[in-house]
Amino acid sequence: MRVRDAVEEDGVVLGELADAPAEVMRNVIHDRTVRVAEKPVAESGDGREDDGSAESDGTGQNDESDETGENDAEVVGFVGFDAMPGTVRVTYLRGTPEAREQLLKEPVRFARKEEMSVEALVPEDEAETKQVVEAAGFRQTGTGPRFDGGRTLEYRLEPA
Repeated sequence: MRVRDAVEEDGVVLGELADAPAEVMRNVIHDRTVRVAEKPVAESGDGREDDGSAESDGTGQNDESDETGENDAEVVGFVGFDAMPGTVRVTYLRGTPEAREQLLKEPVRFARKEEMSVEALVPEDEAETKQVVEAAGFRQTGTGPRFDGGRTLEYRLEPA
């Protein structure tokens, strides 16, 4: 799995993952830090399937990059977060469970580097996201704001 910075052209697929209009997601890309997880659509040139082991180095690039410049990858998840005084707030975490797990490391890595806490707002009905967030060490601290009439739960992770 490859993690990269989101670009405006990702708005449509992020909208599909978040069940939101593409234009809204393009605005999110401009207003927040948004990272996407991709997996190869086909086998790599050496005949091996991608094992998902490539990790971001924190610069928007991965240890394994596409030297051909072609992008035969499918977006399988994304994370949106922003920094506030003392806290990094995760507002979007969507995609496959594996993608969510990998993507959650991005804001956590940033927060640890800056000695900040991390908050995650999780829609109450997203059991898989709650599992990923809890497995990463977050603790539920209460309820968050309502979005589109649905309740959210607020999770927090303190710096190590």
